[in-house]
Amino acid sequence: MPLPEAPETMLSDRTILEKINRQPKRTAGLKQLLRELGVHGDERRELAERLEGLVERGELVAVPGGRYAISQTSGRNQVLGRLSMHRDGYGFVIPEAPDVKQRLSGDIFVPAVAIGTAMHGDRVLVEMGAARDGRAEGRILRVVGRAHATVVGTFHYGTRFNYVTPIDEKITQEIAIPRGMERPQPTAEGAESRKQKGKAIHRVLGQEARRSTEFEDLENVVVDVEITDWPSPTQNPRGRVIEILGYEEDFGVDVEIIIRKFHLPHRFPAAVLEEAQSAEDIIPHSELRRRRDYRGLPIVTIDGETARDFDDAVFVRRLPDGNYELQVHIADVAHYVTDGSALDREARLRGTSVYFPDRAVPMLPVELSTDICSLRPDVDRLVMSCVMEIDHQGEITGYELHPGVIRSAERMTYTSVNLVLEGDAPLRERYARLAETFELMRELALILNRKRVRRGSIDFDLPEPVIEFDQEGMMRGVTRSERNIAHRLIEEFMLSANECVASYLEHKGVPSLYRIHEKPDPKRVFEFETIAAGFGYSLGVGALPVRRMEMRAERRARHGTGRPAHMIELPEEVHITPRMYQKLTQKIADKPEERILSYLMLRSLKQARYSEENVGHFALAAPTYTHFTSPIRRYPDLIVHRILKDVLDAEDGRGVPARSETPSPWSKRAGGHDAGGHDFSRAANDVRKKGASAPAPLPEEELHDIAEESSQSERRADDAERELIEWKKIRFMRERVGDEFEALIVSVTKFGFFVELMDMFIEGLVPIGTLTGDRYTYRENTKQIIGERTKKKYPLGDRVKVVLDRIDQMQRKLQFAVQEEEPRAQKRHRHR
Repeated sequence: MPLPEAPETMLSDRTILEKINRQPKRTAGLKQLLRELGVHGDERRELAERLEGLVERGELVAVPGGRYAISQTSGRNQVLGRLSMHRDGYGFVIPEAPDVKQRLSGDIFVPAVAIGTAMHGDRVLVEMGAARDGRAEGRILRVVGRAHATVVGTFHYGTRFNYVTPIDEKITQEIAIPRGMERPQPTAEGAESRKQKGKAIHRVLGQEARRSTEFEDLENVVVDVEITDWPSPTQNPRGRVIEILGYEEDFGVDVEIIIRKFHLPHRFPAAVLEEAQSAEDIIPHSELRRRRDYRGLPIVTIDGETARDFDDAVFVRRLPDGNYELQVHIADVAHYVTDGSALDREARLRGTSVYFPDRAVPMLPVELSTDICSLRPDVDRLVMSCVMEIDHQGEITGYELHPGVIRSAERMTYTSVNLVLEGDAPLRERYARLAETFELMRELALILNRKRVRRGSIDFDLPEPVIEFDQEGMMRGVTRSERNIAHRLIEEFMLSANECVASYLEHKGVPSLYRIHEKPDPKRVFEFETIAAGFGYSLGVGALPVRRMEMRAERRARHGTGRPAHMIELPEEVHITPRMYQKLTQKIADKPEERILSYLMLRSLKQARYSEENVGHFALAAPTYTHFTSPIRRYPDLIVHRILKDVLDAEDGRGVPARSETPSPWSKRAGGHDAGGHDFSRAANDVRKKGASAPAPLPEEELHDIAEESSQSERRADDAERELIEWKKIRFMRERVGDEFEALIVSVTKFGFFVELMDMFIEGLVPIGTLTGDRYTYRENTKQIIGERTKKKYPLGDRVKVVLDRIDQMQRKLQFAVQEEEPRAQKRHRHR
């Protein structure tokens, strides 16, 4: 069956901007755009909403006459970026444009007097002035987009007016609360919200906070505030209380604060819940007939003990020729969440599920995420299947992708599978019919892992902290996470399925979403090599070429003054491959410096993200990779499922991926970014375009927007999860002020060094001013703090004994002091 034809006009921000940019004066009105873009019906409202969004983001400017113009900046000194405030009132603007980042040696400093009406996180237009010490300075011209429609903070009564102190210290201004606005106003919308709130299962998964929101006195109570008036140079922002959360120390309130601080969507609209509740759990016979039936096989899910949604199931068997057949079955969420539905819009808004220690904010309502879409045991479930044939070298000799139906035989956990493989008698008896399959899975997983190692895939395998909590949500301790063979086999199987799907869609020439991981920035590689040299190690990149340049703004500022030019050094492009990281990782394994160097290597790498352009995955050493295996909790996976299903309707779903002997895009013989001038991302996209055999299920402009939104949602979720854990750690350490700990120096700065407590994964600062017995200074070139008289050094990676000195409650940071060793003579005297 042929793929559906794309409509003549696909509305996207890029299409609108290109249309306006082609006009004589680069302006256009709404009626003109409706006519020229051929927009009709419901799309009229969508166009109007997109225009408003482009104005909010600063890409368009509303001009008199109801027209829209392309946003202009008067020269290279005006830059769009995101404002990051410091609690002392000044801030930094992080430029958006890559070329601006290249020109600058850092972010743009904005003094407190030049902040204007902007708040932390706002998208702003900043005018750069002369650079000082290599850093550009500027003033904010205008706010392009607001970051915080609501702010969570602590309520206080005042003499002239009441106010809320934001919990986020970077929001530096208190929010004035006019009289009568101290409590949520009863509205029809609020009644519906409270109604939904009573259905806690639709809001978050896990135990709800046992808290009251009825308070006679609001002093020191945490509230959520809606901003009604933005700040001006003469007055603070104003707002109204829309929700009362409780005291910060109350059970569960910390999670509620984090959810609102990071603006995580946590209540499903009524239309979304209605769609989820109307989903049919019974699979029609017509649907079963068009799918491959796997219900007779002992397919299992393997997840953690606390998992609630099961979106992947696996099975392995040996083929007659001795090869392996690996089956990976992924929940067919796209069958229930259709394009453009209320469920789809909400899933795109959320982007990902967010997991906290005692609960989760799911991407989809529980009717789907933990029931109809979840691959629960002994019930029929719709899946998208990837069936692979793999030889004894780990090479995928062929694969097939198609819709299927399964009935999971068991809900297994990593612990139980590992115990079966280790010979636990009771469990081997309980799972006797599956034990042989698990052994075959282990055998195949080890083969696949060896193949990844051969091609240069990086595996730091660092221990991760597992926070233990009591029934009141208080942290009880920290343990190391245990990664056993069961974790590894699921990881290897999912990687293989993801690569097959990515390879299939790319070779079909269909625009899709990719999970990409770009080469490290040369500057980060340069910094790592400098530090690693102090430990006697190197990635082996050789001499790093450096380009010296002067910023244009500084050149103008010193014109005619006779001052010497202040040159900044920027590392040029370097030849770097994943194998270099892999070899160094193997070299430092089990060495005392392994932890610190692995941590620094991770910092030198870029963050993986989603993109409609395939540039490969550096850390996996994979030329083509996507996310396909978690559509219940990740929106990009759901999009990949939709694209795949559209393509499969017209194709047979069979493919033979390139063998791993095919040169990696980062290898010299492949002519990657660093050899022969070959641009791998361009080559990959050329292959896709040449091989295009059908109209795209989704246009590239739309995929670009989804990739950007999903990457941002992922970062937001990671930041929220990380900050909550830090809050828990601070509370855990309150009773330990004055206690002594073994620690590792993980970062050295001019104001002190940061330590991580051994085996506790808790970090804090030792200020340079607290070091006794000498006057200490920071050496930038060696990343050390050294005593001027004693020459005592505090280098990166050194182990020290520290005492928890104090806890900064405002910044939620720990401060330690070095526990100095007792002088030998004094020790002998004390013993006598």
